[in-house]
Amino acid sequence: MAHVILLAHTPNPERTVAAAAKLCYSSSDITGLTNNLTDEKAASFVEMLSEIGHESPIEHASFTFGIEGVSRSLLAQITRHRMASFSVKSQRYVREGSFEYVTPPEIAADEEAKQIYEEIMAEDQKRYDRLTEILKAKHQAAFLAEGKDEKTANRMAEKKAIEDARFVLPNACETQMVMTMNARSLMNFFKIRCCKRAQWEIQDVANQMLALVSEVAPDLFKNAGPSCVRGGCSEGKMSCGKPQEVREFYKELKKHG
Repeated sequence: MAHVILLAHTPNPERTVAAAAKLCYSSSDITGLTNNLTDEKAASFVEMLSEIGHESPIEHASFTFGIEGVSRSLLAQITRHRMASFSVKSQRYVREGSFEYVTPPEIAADEEAKQIYEEIMAEDQKRYDRLTEILKAKHQAAFLAEGKDEKTANRMAEKKAIEDARFVLPNACETQMVMTMNARSLMNFFKIRCCKRAQWEIQDVANQMLALVSEVAPDLFKNAGPSCVRGGCSEGKMSCGKPQEVREFYKELKKHG
């Protein structure tokens, strides 16, 4: 299943945000922005920004996550968040030998469904490997005919073969990524993906991310989470109808990380 770690973040993220906000609301010059900026004052600035809805200063804090054990299906969802940077394990350059895959909990909980699912994954692996062999042999012969040495022809043929063979790999195929977001984008991400109506895999990733950033910037992410954490539900008729339960869950998540 998904595993998320916080690889890096802006040093003193709340002070950085507070310094940016201070420039907007005081007569301080650039060199004096951090003068007398205690943790308490930084927290006060962050709270003020949250209260008045002034979000641009929090863009100055960024967080980089390492995410593994997730599916290509999740990748399709998470990259819709455009204000982020992604580096993803390539299926074009990395051959999927005995690929790992994610099994949805509902499938894992049913023996018959699980058996069928595992059979499909095994068949996908066989088809991928066979396609790679066929295409590699074809490309290697062509590269040798062009005068490439055997080692070079083999390397180039492998790359060209898996470029096309990857088309048969399933959405379930496991991948890894590094993702960077600023705090404002994270707030939006958490609002959408921590909601109980979010798809289970990306909700799990979002919850892990929120727990991690809450450890290093608790004041900044105090009100982060689905919309009902702080106010009313934004899902309308599609609401889960359990706002108090959700609020308690995120209160504990941020407390324990």
